[in-house]
Amino acid sequence: MLKKIALLSLGLFLIISCSSSSDGTDEPIDNFDRTALLTNLADNIIIPALLDFQSEISALDVARANFVNDINQNNLDALSGAWLEAYTSWQNIEMFNLGIAETLSADANDGFIVFFNRFPVTVSDIETGASTGNYDLTSTNFYDAQGFPALDFLIHGTATGDTNAIDKFTTNANADGYVDYMTDVFSLMNSTINIVVSDWQGTYRNTFVSNTESSTSGSLDIIINDFIRYYEKGLRANKIGTPAGNFSEGETFPDKVEGFYKNDVSKQLALEGLGSVQRFFNGNAFSNNTSGFGLADYLDAVERTDLKNEINAQFQVAKESIESLNNSFSEQITADNTQMTQAYDELQRAVVLLKIDMASALNVDIVFFDNDGD
Repeated sequence: MLKKIALLSLGLFLIISCSSSSDGTDEPIDNFDRTALLTNLADNIIIPALLDFQSEISALDVARANFVNDINQNNLDALSGAWLEAYTSWQNIEMFNLGIAETLSADANDGFIVFFNRFPVTVSDIETGASTGNYDLTSTNFYDAQGFPALDFLIHGTATGDTNAIDKFTTNANADGYVDYMTDVFSLMNSTINIVVSDWQGTYRNTFVSNTESSTSGSLDIIINDFIRYYEKGLRANKIGTPAGNFSEGETFPDKVEGFYKNDVSKQLALEGLGSVQRFFNGNAFSNNTSGFGLADYLDAVERTDLKNEINAQFQVAKESIESLNNSFSEQITADNTQMTQAYDELQRAVVLLKIDMASALNVDIVFFDNDGD
C-alpha cells in the first residue's frame, strides 16, 4: 500500500508525446521519477551486490593463500568452498557491465566479464601457461583461460598425466607454474573488482543516477540493455542453450556447462542468476529483498501492469523448470536433454516479453544484437 501511495505521489501520469530540452537532450515520454528508480538500483541493488562480491573475492584470496602456504586436500576443499561462494555472488553482478566495467577489456560487449566468467575454459592454455610461464591474462588470447572457469579446472580438474586434482600442485612437473598461474588469476580478479567498486563509490554513482535522459546514452536505456543482454545471453544461452544444443542443431555439449569440473553446481548458479534478474526487475534490495522502485513499477506507471504480471509469472515458470533439473547440467544433458531444452524454452518466452514488449512500453531502444542463431 505504501508503495502504491508513493507511486501516486510521484505523479506517474502519461503525457502525449516526447519532448526535448533546450540543449537537445531527450526527456522521458512520461512523468515517472527516473531518478528515484536509478537511485534504488544504484544504492540498494548494484552497489551492495558489488560490495558483497568484493568481500567474497577477498575471502577467496585468503583461502588461496592458505592453500598455497600449506598444500593439502583439506585446504583445497576449503578453497573449493570459497570458490563456490564467490562464484554464486558473481551471478548477482554479471549484468552490471557499465561504467568503467565495460572499458576494462578489449571486448566491447563483455567488458569486465571476460576476467571472471567466460566459459568453457580452454584448459590447454592453462597447461601451457603453467609449463612455460609465458602468458598474459589481459590478452584476448587468455580471456577463456581465467576467472572462475579457470579456477574450476585448477581446483577440481585433473591435469594431463595426473590422477587427482591436487597433483597439479604437488607431484606435477609444473607444480610451481600452476601455483603461479592460479595466483595471477586471483590477482587480476581482485584488482578488477576493486576498480569497479571504486568507480561506483566514486563519481559514477552520481553520474548514473543523474542521467535520466531518454536515449541510448541515458542510464535507464544502458542498464535495461545490459539487463536484457545478461538474461538472453549470460543466463538463457550460456548456461542452458549452448550446452543443451539449442544453437547447434541438437548437438549437445555437456562439457560447456558452467562449473563443469566441479560438476554439481550448474543448477545452483543458474538459479542464482535468475534470482538476480527477478530482484532487479522488481526493484528489490540486494541485502534484504525490501521492495523499492524497479522496472515493474515503471510498467505500472505506463499502464502495463498486465505485462509486469506476465513477466513475473514467466520468470516463476522458468525457475520451476530449472529447479526440476539435475544439480549437474552435464548429467542432465546426458540423461535427458529434453528437460534442458524445455527449461531453455521457458527462459526464451520471457526474452520476447522483455526485449520487445517491455522495451517498447518503456520507449527503450535495444542496441545489442544476439547472434546465437535462435
